[in-house]
Amino acid sequence: MVAPSFVVDFSYPEIISYLKKLGFDKVVEVTFGAKMVNREYHDFLKDSKELKISTACPGIVDLVKRKYPERVKDLIPVVSPMIAMGKICRKIYPGYKIIFISPCNYKKIEAKNSKFIDGVIDFRELKGLVSEIEIGGNGGHFDKFYNDYTKVYPLAGGLSKTAHLKGILKKKEVKIIDGVTKVRKFLDRPSEGIKFLDCNFCVGGCVGGPCVESKKTLRLRRKKVLDYLKFSLKEDIPEAKKGLIGKAKGVSFRKNF
Repeated sequence: MVAPSFVVDFSYPEIISYLKKLGFDKVVEVTFGAKMVNREYHDFLKDSKELKISTACPGIVDLVKRKYPERVKDLIPVVSPMIAMGKICRKIYPGYKIIFISPCNYKKIEAKNSKFIDGVIDFRELKGLVSEIEIGGNGGHFDKFYNDYTKVYPLAGGLSKTAHLKGILKKKEVKIIDGVTKVRKFLDRPSEGIKFLDCNFCVGGCVGGPCVESKKTLRLRRKKVLDYLKFSLKEDIPEAKKGLIGKAKGVSFRKNF
C-alpha cells in the first residue's frame, strides 16, 4: 500500500516496478482508502455543531491525546486512510501480508496498534532497498482501487478539499493548519465559529514528512503532487482497476478514540 506522497521521492509508474522486484505481489495506492474516509467525514460533519478535529494524521491524534485530553471527544471517530485501505485489502486479498509505504514515522506507531497493517517501510528505507535494483519498461498500473482526486491528500488541506463539504459547512467554519506548532497555538485558543479543523502534524502536510528524502522546497513538492494528479486524470485505467465503492461493502471505517 503506497501513500500518494510517494511522488515526492519516487517516479510513477517506476515505483510499482521497484516494489514488484522486491517481491510484492500486489501494489495499491491508498487514495481509495482516503475516498472511503472522505465519505465518513461528509456523513459525520453534516450534523456537527461544535469543533471537530481531523484524525487522518496519527501525529495529530497522539498530540491531542497527550496534550489536550479534554479535546479527545472532538476527534472525528474515523480511521486514517492507511487503516481504511488496510481493512479493504484484508477483505479483497485475504492471506496477504499488508505493508504500508510511508513518509512518516507516526504511521509505524499506528500500524503497531492495528491488526490491519503488518508493517511499514518509510521512504528513506525504501530508497535504500531499491538503490541497486535495475528496472526496465513500464511498471504498469496500481492493482485495483484506483482513485484520482484524493491524490492531493498529502497536501495541507487535501482532506477538506476533497471531502465535498460544500453545502455542509461554510468556508469560514473550516480551518486548515499544517505544522504542530501552529496546531497547538490554535488548540490553546480556538477561533470562534470553527466547526472543522483539518490539520497535519508536519508543515506542508505529508509531503513534509520526516522520512521524505527530497531536498526540494515544499512548493516544488506540492507541485509534484499536483502534476501527478493532472497526469492521472488523463491516464487510461481499466474498469477492473478503478476504485468502485462496492469493493468496500461491509467494511466499517469508524473508530472511537
